[in-house]
Amino acid sequence: MADLQDELHTTTEVGALDDLPPSLPASLPPSLPDPDDLPESLSDAVGAARTAVADPGATPLERARALLDTHPVADGYSGLPWALRHLPWFDLELGESAVDTDVPRLREGHVGALLWSLHLPEGLDGDRAVGATLEQLDLVRTVVRAHPEGLRLAYTAGQTTDVRHCGRIAVLLGPAGAAALGDSLGILRSLHALGLRALTLSGVSWASEAGLTRFGEEVLREMNRLGVLADLSGASEETVRRAIAVSKSPVLCTRSAARALRPHPANLPDDLLAELGAAKGLCMVPLTAEQTGATVRDVADHLDHVRTVAGAECVGLSGTYDAGTAHPQELADASCYPHLIAELLRRGWTDDDVALLTWGNVQRVLRGADFTARAAQQRREPSTAKIAELDG
Repeated sequence: MADLQDELHTTTEVGALDDLPPSLPASLPPSLPDPDDLPESLSDAVGAARTAVADPGATPLERARALLDTHPVADGYSGLPWALRHLPWFDLELGESAVDTDVPRLREGHVGALLWSLHLPEGLDGDRAVGATLEQLDLVRTVVRAHPEGLRLAYTAGQTTDVRHCGRIAVLLGPAGAAALGDSLGILRSLHALGLRALTLSGVSWASEAGLTRFGEEVLREMNRLGVLADLSGASEETVRRAIAVSKSPVLCTRSAARALRPHPANLPDDLLAELGAAKGLCMVPLTAEQTGATVRDVADHLDHVRTVAGAECVGLSGTYDAGTAHPQELADASCYPHLIAELLRRGWTDDDVALLTWGNVQRVLRGADFTARAAQQRREPSTAKIAELDG
C-alpha cells in the first residue's frame, strides 16, 4: 500500500513520469501542432498526417489513420488487468499474443488513452471485493511501471494530453465495481487517493433495479466531490435516470450501445440516450459482437444511431478488449480502430465529428469531473454518512 501512495506525486520529467501533476487546460490543444516545435520523428509524422488529411485523393483508411494521428482514440474500457492475472509472464512492449492488447497494437490502432477496468468476477462482495479491487489497482500500477516506454498513468484530462505529447499511452484507473466500496465512503476516498477515476453504479443494495437509494445519492455526491466518474453501463434504468438528475458532473456509460438496434440489457433505449445527451454525458459504444453485431458496419450503425439521438458530443468508443467477449470482423484487437474510422468517413462523418468521437468527448468529460470536484471541495466537507443512517 505504501508503494502505491508514494507514487501518486512524482516528478514530471519524461524519464520518470509515472504520475503527472494536475493540469487542466481551458481548451483542447491545437489539432495539429507545428512540426517545427516537435522532435524530428514526431515532426515527420505530423507532416504526413497533414498531407493525408488535406489530400482529396486519399483513401478512407489513409484519411482515418491521418485523423487518428492527430486525434487518437481514448478507449473507454479495457479488461486487460484481469486477463494479465492469469499469465505467468508477459511483455506488453514487445508484444503479447495471449491478450488482445499490447503496446505495438495500441500504437497501430492509434490509441492515446484507455480506461483499465478494475471489475471483478461475479460473486465477490464485501471484504473480498475490497481486497480484490486493491490487488487490481496494485497490478495495474506494477504493469505500467514495468512498461515505461509505452504506458503512463494519468488522472486528469490535462495529464492524458501530457502523456500523449510524451509519446506514451495514458492509462486511467477504472471503472471499478460498486461492491468495492463495501458501503463505505471512506473506502471510496481511499480508492480515489490510489488513483480510481470511475465507478460502476450497479450490483449493490444502494444502486439496484429500484434505482439509487438515499445512501446511493450520497455516494454519487461524494464521487462528484472527489472527481470520480459515474459509470452507468449495466445499471438499471431507474438508476441511470436518477444518477443523471443528481450528478453535477458528466456521467458516462463505458459499454453501452443502442437498444433500438440490438436488445442487449446493457444497451440504452432511445429515451435514455436522449436524456444522457441532454445532460452532456457520454455513451461509449463497445466493439463486441454481442452488443453491437458481427461486422464493423454493425458497430458504425450504433455510432450513427447514438450520434443522431444523443448528439455528436455524447458518443465515444469502448474497445472492451480482453474482457472475454467476441469482437466484430475487422475489429479483432486494439490495432483495428482505423478500419472503424474509415467506415465512418465513408458514411459522411466529418473530421470534427470523428475528433469528438475518438478524443474530444472523453477529454470534455474528464475536464468536467475535475472542475466539478474543485468547486464541490470549496463548499462540501467529506461525507461521513453511513448506509444504516440513510437507508436503515
